[in-house]
Amino acid sequence: MGIIDLSVLALFVPTFFFVSLTPGMCMTLALTLGMTLGVRRTLWMMAGELLGVALVAVAAVLGIAALMLQYPTAFQVFKYCGGTYLAWLGVQMWRARGRMVMVAPEDRDGSTAMPSRQSLAAQGFVTAVANPKGWAFFIALLPPFINDSYPLAPQLAVLIAIILLLETLCMLIYAGGGRTLSRLLERGENVRLINRIAGTLMLLVGAWLAFG
Repeated sequence: MGIIDLSVLALFVPTFFFVSLTPGMCMTLALTLGMTLGVRRTLWMMAGELLGVALVAVAAVLGIAALMLQYPTAFQVFKYCGGTYLAWLGVQMWRARGRMVMVAPEDRDGSTAMPSRQSLAAQGFVTAVANPKGWAFFIALLPPFINDSYPLAPQLAVLIAIILLLETLCMLIYAGGGRTLSRLLERGENVRLINRIAGTLMLLVGAWLAFG
């Protein structure tokens, strides 16, 4: 007995690649962090985001997501807290004057601390798990690719592995684009512009997360 229908994969891979490539909260966050931190540091956010995406995908197939949509109070609180935090980071970027903001609180001496790996991973995880469009997307699109003729667990493992691979590729594209933009604007007189572009993007992600 096979693990998965190859004809399903032929349709699944391009479908999820173009959906992942579409601008959204996680891709915007990757772009923003690519601008301010660089691609290598952004990998920690990606790790948290991928963990969140895997959790949402499994929950969608197993039906947990439907229960969350029926009892949305805790989910709404989680969304608002995550959105508020990201919006606060955006405001910090806008308030910066002529120096690069590293998407982290300032130290007492006024310098900007490099965000920890844990905080970056948490940003990615919260953004993925608290994204209502992500839940709706997986509920609508992932189950139709599950074939009742094959065991569920191996199919799910293969599909989620493909999703995470495609998601990683797309986030690297966005983070790399942000880093390229940052280098083009990195001369001293343009640092404030970088901060304001990144701050605006972070504010949009926060609003999107809270009210989307």
